Amino acid sequence: MKIIILAAGIGSRLGNPFPKPLTPLKGGKSIMERQIDNLSTHFSVHDITVVVGFKKDLIMERFPDLTYIYNQFFDATNTSKSLLKALKKYQQEDVLWLNGDVIFDAELFSVLKKEISVENSFVSVNTSRVAEEEVKYTLKNGFIDELSKQVKEGLGEAVGINYISKRDMPVLLKHLEKCRDNDYFERGIETAIQEDGLKIKAVDISDFRCMEVDFEEDLAAANKMF
Repeated sequence: MKIIILAAGIGSRLGNPFPKPLTPLKGGKSIMERQIDNLSTHFSVHDITVVVGFKKDLIMERFPDLTYIYNQFFDATNTSKSLLKALKKYQQEDVLWLNGDVIFDAELFSVLKKEISVENSFVSVNTSRVAEEEVKYTLKNGFIDELSKQVKEGLGEAVGINYISKRDMPVLLKHLEKCRDNDYFERGIETAIQEDGLKIKAVDISDFRCMEVDFEEDLAAANKMF
């Protein structure tokens, strides 16, 4: 299995003059440093690839032993196209991917690895909150039906940690190709579900600490939470 970290974006909402994954947290470690530490407790660091773009050299110099894919259109595309570039490289593999701004407890992999072991493609979700500006989901017959920020009466939030089995990879690639440049990758998942019947589980990790950092208030909340 390969692991992808999506870290190409400018992160303008947080306003850093450097890539958002390098944002320092209380205690001294950056968001990405914490991600790498947590991933390394369960997986090999040699299986981690980072999609970079904005000020890519800062990330590459900080983590010289990782593998990198460059999204040269980082300033004109969204996560659907960064993920597409990575999945094309690893289309014969199972892939776990996460956003470069998500902070989480390493212990949540105790839940996720059970699904990975049986190759169930999934989106990790938090059912304890449903914020208006976050990606939300609904279910149909036990699998995800809708997945977007526009979902009404969502059952919870997607937290930015996801998995696609190599069995399901061709369908997801097809729909990521069809995404517009400014689409989030969740759009590709949603159309794959609706048009091709892709089965994606919602795996509840609400028992663990996990949050994405988009704004200054998110960073303050993350520092308080962790």
